[in-house]
Amino acid sequence: MIEAIATMSALGVGLGIVLGVAARKFHVETPPIVDEIEAALPGTNCGQCGFAGCHAAAEAVADGSAVATVCPPGGREVALKLVEIAGPSCHAGGADLAGQEDAGPMAAFIFEDHCTGCTKCYKRCPTDAIIGAAKQIHSVIFDACIGCDACVEVCPTEAIIMRSKPRTLRNWYWPKPEEHFEPAA
Repeated sequence: MIEAIATMSALGVGLGIVLGVAARKFHVETPPIVDEIEAALPGTNCGQCGFAGCHAAAEAVADGSAVATVCPPGGREVALKLVEIAGPSCHAGGADLAGQEDAGPMAAFIFEDHCTGCTKCYKRCPTDAIIGAAKQIHSVIFDACIGCDACVEVCPTEAIIMRSKPRTLRNWYWPKPEEHFEPAA
């Protein structure tokens, strides 16, 4: 028994040292702009952008292969931050921010009378915003939902739709006034 414990401990320590040395030897530095772009993205790795996560999307924006409007959940606000950080390289690829409307934050809504409790939606949710159990009605925590639309795709009864998040004191903001100029006569 003691021999087995000693062997497993020695194996664990030895492999830990090998992994530590390999991590230092094969470490790849990422450019600081990638880290800055990744910090501007929501960080939920929902995959709506077509990349394998927010880090891959940040790398694509940094090297100019993706436009500033790459993040649908981020909307116009994140696109403007990306243009500010990455400069013209991400804007020149066809990102038209003037035509992009900010629909506001979206969240999933479950019609409880159509929910069968199949559990497909909360298994697919990247932020665990859907609560419920097998053969029970599910519900959405609006503050945790990022509006990634992944649960809508897998719902077999079409009980889930996307709605704009309800306004509360926590997420309410004063909109900027619109400028209207009339030509002087």
